Amino acid sequence: QVQLVESGGGLVQAGGSLRLSCAASARTFSSYFMGWFRQAPGKEREFVAAINWSGGSTYYADSVKGRFTISRDNAKNTVFLQMNSLKPDDTAVYYCAAQQRPSYSRAASAYDYWGQGTQVTVSS
Repeated sequence: QVQLVESGGGLVQAGGSLRLSCAASARTFSSYFMGWFRQAPGKEREFVAAINWSGGSTYYADSVKGRFTISRDNAKNTVFLQMNSLKPDDTAVYYCAAQQRPSYSRAASAYDYWGQGTQVTVSS
């Protein structure tokens, strides 16, 4: 069982930055493929970014590529999402997720554990 706790959300003006953190309880955190997803009101949950166990491979949705950066610190059991040049369309609840299979996936169904989410609101 893995518990994930997100933090770092908040209200920011368009063009601003936020850094989300996700702390994991797993003893074998470094073996998990980690992802960030988001869900805006009235919309389906969508893939944002993912990172492999070592941090050597990262993946992004086209809508955030060049603005968001995913990273991880296995010594601290934490994954991060640095969000720059934020837009009102980035407003959503952001979720951290962990996948036991060591393979990249954009599908929410591929992830085994989820955090409670943190709200990000970008004002225009």
